[in-house]
Amino acid sequence: MADKSLLEDVGAARAQAKHVRVTPMKARRLVDVIRGMRAEEALAVLKFAPQSASEPVYKVVASAVANARHAAERDSRRLDVDDLVVAEAYVDEGPTLKRFRPRAQGRAFRVRKRTSHITVVVAPRAEDEQKPTSSPRAARTKRRTR
Repeated sequence: MADKSLLEDVGAARAQAKHVRVTPMKARRLVDVIRGMRAEEALAVLKFAPQSASEPVYKVVASAVANARHAAERDSRRLDVDDLVVAEAYVDEGPTLKRFRPRAQGRAFRVRKRTSHITVVVAPRAEDEQKPTSSPRAARTKRRTR
C-alpha cells in the first residue's frame, strides 16, 4: 500500500471509493486490466468496457488524475497528464449486506450483496522509462523475416 509521504515525494496521487455496490471479483477483473497503463489509456478502456464495474472504476481513476492535477497546482509543480501511469490499483472487500430471499415451502435463502473498496494510485512515469516504439512480438517477426 502506498505511504502518504511517498506519494507526495514522487508526485503521485491516490483516490479511493468505499462501499461501492460491485462485487470485488468483478471489479478486480477490470483493475487487473488497467494496472500499469497510462491514465488516459485506462480511462478510454474503462469508458467502453461492457462490464458493470467499469463505471465506478472509471470514476476512481478520473478522481486520481484530478487529485494529481490539483496537488501539482497547489505545489506549483509542472505536471503533464499524459505522463501519468496507473502505478497501483487494487480492490478490497467491503462489508457484505445480508438479505433473505423467500423460497418454496417456507424456506429462506441468504443473499449476499457484496461491496468493494476500490483504490487507484497514479504517478508520473519515471524519466528512465522509454515509450515502446513497437511490441516485442513485432520486433521478433521483423528479425525473422528477411
